[in-house]
Parts: sequence; C-alpha cells; structure tokens
Amino acid sequence: EVQLVESGGGSVQAGGSLSVSCAASGYTSDHYCLAWFRQAPGKEREGVAAIDTTGMPTYTYSVKDRFTISKDNVKSTLYLQIDSLKPEDTAMYYCAADESGKWWIPVLRFGRYDSWGQGTQVTVS
Repeated sequence: EVQLVESGGGSVQAGGSLSVSCAASGYTSDHYCLAWFRQAPGKEREGVAAIDTTGMPTYTYSVKDRFTISKDNVKSTLYLQIDSLKPEDTAMYYCAADESGKWWIPVLRFGRYDSWGQGTQVTVS
C-alpha cells in the first residue's frame, strides 16, 4: 500500500516562492503517475501538476510557468516548486499516486488517483 506524506507548506507573501515535498513509501515512484492537487476552502479539489513514468510534466493552465513538478526516484520523493505566488494559490496541497495505472483518465483528473497524502497548507498574503 502506498503511503504519501507532504511537507513544506507555510505562509508566504505574494510574489514569493515555496517548495513542497511528498515522501512516498510502499512503492517505486517511477512505476506510477504522480500529481499535485490543491483545494481551497469552499472549492473542489483541482489537479495542478502531474508527472508521468517517463518524467513528462503536465500543468493546469493557471499555474503553467510558475509551478514546477519533479521527482527523485531514488529518494521516492515528489516535489512542487511554486514561484511568483499569488493569493489565489492559497490552498491545501495534496500529492497523489496512480497505483492502478488508469491511463484512460487524464492525469489532472481526481479519479485517476488511488492514494492521497494528508495535505500541506500553503497560504499567500
């Protein structure tokens, strides 16, 4: 069973940068599509970035050129670098893993993913 633990969130001023991490256990990270989602109060959880088994990233339009997803397969850790932070980036950020290989579902769709972390809060003021 995959276990995911996020860290690195915090409070940042607009225009600043932040990096969040997701430590994984119970699987080999290069075997699965991995993603970052976020959920703001009163809003649905949205996929913001994903990285497939080849290392190819996908971003939702609103974060493209500001967010960078990466992974370290040796450390089994997923990262999200967030630059030029905006107040609208304020949300709980979750990492997710597609254990089942649901290749027919787009990588930024909630239903693609089987395992979720507990989340880390990012607040931009």
